[in-house]
Amino acid sequence: MDFRTMDWTFLTEAARDPRTTGALAPSGRALARALTDPVRTPAPGPLTVLEAGAGTGAVTRALIPRLSPGSRLDVVEANPRFAARLRRLVDTHPRLAGQPERVRVRCAYVEDLPGERCYDVIVSGLPLTNLTPDAADAVMARYLELLHPGGTLTYFAYLGTRHARTLLSSRAEARRHHAVEEVMTAYQRRYATGRWSVWANLPPARVWQLRRPEQPDAGTDTVRPEHAAAGGAR
Repeated sequence: MDFRTMDWTFLTEAARDPRTTGALAPSGRALARALTDPVRTPAPGPLTVLEAGAGTGAVTRALIPRLSPGSRLDVVEANPRFAARLRRLVDTHPRLAGQPERVRVRCAYVEDLPGERCYDVIVSGLPLTNLTPDAADAVMARYLELLHPGGTLTYFAYLGTRHARTLLSSRAEARRHHAVEEVMTAYQRRYATGRWSVWANLPPARVWQLRRPEQPDAGTDTVRPEHAAAGGAR
């Protein structure tokens, strides 16, 4: 990302509320392309897509042109200032002229979404490593509940954050971050179908792609990993 075109609104909100704005900068084009890969892949019919933690809309702008005819996109953003900005983006986007119902923006936490609609694809921009382990586990479990069987989730994490936090943060913060990584590793081991390193981003990131099984795992009643998340409540 070019610092001359840095989104200062994004930086202001990141400083104000790291719970909802945990990224260091808006996603670059290469990262947005990797995150939206399941939408770019040809599908047999229209898709239902959820973008969670959309921020200022860097990935939303990549998603809208790739929506196939009949596909719908729900955008969820907990920061009210970002949500208002996203609504303006939807209202003025030329690809949505005359059909604004194809994209809906909600100001909410993804954990609080009703289960009235399930999704073929979920694209996450949420700052999972900024959460407590229990909160990260709750978000991931909710994603899997919101996916159709066989549906795909993509999300990213910055590369090198563990070493940076070990050097620059308190021991308690480093332990929290390590515990969140253990939560995420449990989901990756059980559901991951791919991962990519995106070096052309500031900072470099890794994109993970997870898939909800077509059938529930034998002997389990839920889709959550069998582990106890360490750490305190959010």
